[in-house]
Amino acid sequence: MRSILIRFALFSCACFASVNVWAATPMNVLIIQTDEHNFRTLGCYRDTLDEDQALVWGKDAIVETPAIDSIASRGVICTSFYATSPVCTPSRASFFSGRFPHNTGSPQNDLPLNNDVVTFAEVLRREGYATGYAGKWHLDGPGKPQWAPERQFGFADNRFMFNRGHWKKFLIDVDGPKVASTNRKGEPSYDLKGADETTFSTDWLTNRAIEFIREHSDKPFCFHLSLPDPHGPNSVRHPYDSMYRDTAIRPPMTFAMSKENPKWATGKGKNATVKFNAAQMSLYFGMVKCIDDNVARLLATLDELDLTERSIVVFTSDHGDLCYEHGRLNKGNPYEGSAKIPMIIAAPGLIPSSSRVDQALGTVDFAPTLLTLLGKPVPAEVEGRDASRLLMEGDAKSWDDVTFLRAAQAKANWVAAVSDRFKLVVSVSDVPWLFDLQSDPDELVNAFGNPDHREVVEALSVALVEYGGQSNDPSLRAGPLKTKLEALLPN
Repeated sequence: MRSILIRFALFSCACFASVNVWAATPMNVLIIQTDEHNFRTLGCYRDTLDEDQALVWGKDAIVETPAIDSIASRGVICTSFYATSPVCTPSRASFFSGRFPHNTGSPQNDLPLNNDVVTFAEVLRREGYATGYAGKWHLDGPGKPQWAPERQFGFADNRFMFNRGHWKKFLIDVDGPKVASTNRKGEPSYDLKGADETTFSTDWLTNRAIEFIREHSDKPFCFHLSLPDPHGPNSVRHPYDSMYRDTAIRPPMTFAMSKENPKWATGKGKNATVKFNAAQMSLYFGMVKCIDDNVARLLATLDELDLTERSIVVFTSDHGDLCYEHGRLNKGNPYEGSAKIPMIIAAPGLIPSSSRVDQALGTVDFAPTLLTLLGKPVPAEVEGRDASRLLMEGDAKSWDDVTFLRAAQAKANWVAAVSDRFKLVVSVSDVPWLFDLQSDPDELVNAFGNPDHREVVEALSVALVEYGGQSNDPSLRAGPLKTKLEALLPN
């Protein structure tokens, strides 16, 4: 298996001779990123799945998402896109930088990005784009909410960027933006009492995005809208709070965990024992519906300003939410519900409509792919892969179908190699696990000992070793994880 990592030198104009036909008219970029979003809540992803996988909470327990689905119908849906590290900070670090988390300064939550990181936004700012950001950032350390971090990383207008938190109500006063709900001590709180279509977080942040688009509609722009929902706490304004209250919602089939469940999947603390709560899921669905309605407003704004055909629109998330799959909530492990995320890209004139890419991709691949689509230089430090040809032409012949995941730690206690079909997880706390996502989409059976898959295990092990060496992952330089992985290599 060839090396997965492709480092990019700074591109000259000549490098883009074959793809520069669109560079004369710069494309705008609008990125909509949600937080802790289970891909099965989106209609366009359910359409890619068998019924038992699409309807894990019951045949009627679905959210209709026509606006988000329309982005997929105008572009490409990536069915095997993964958070390079399925926790907020490290996943976002990779997304914006194109580097693996341990090379960004942010391999786990609340650690700030290194000063030398060049994001795709910084590249576009240098190229003359108007750049802006609204919503959760989570890449400047422990500050909370910490509006408008001093280090902008290319987002010139970051007035409405806040570092941390999942606030539900905002306002703007003479001092600028602020959380509109407070506790008895006068501190910002997650309460949403009185939130409406102008103050609720999803609506308020979308309004900031619309204002930016209108202000900069006459020049190339890149705006990132980072919505803190549907991350918990599961609460949403009226009428979304009651929209799914009477929906029959059941636990996923995998809720009752197998006795052979991997040790890396065992919950700790408040996640050690989880009771299924249909009311909480109905509110999660409500948050997703509110997001879709606001995506519709954004798309309508692009249409109104005649920007639709000149704008790349991306819908994605930072990581998933198990939503009771495998008896768990939230994220942090390599199960599909935790690590697999939406990635939908509409790029008129570049990516054919109604396209589907099944090959494995990760958040680390986003920055080089976006910049190449735009015909812009890719920083030499980028470690992710340029998937632009894969998205534009569907040419998988030269694509190594594997991406890498790691635990959200400086020295990870598990790493994984994932293809469209197979997932190999090597952990310090357990035997290796191999999931065959084709025959076992619920990820219940360890196929590691299946002799039919021995070559798969060897190939993915070799790929992990190559990844560890080329990315200088401290988890694989020395120690038990390195020892366990080397034992899997072919003789």
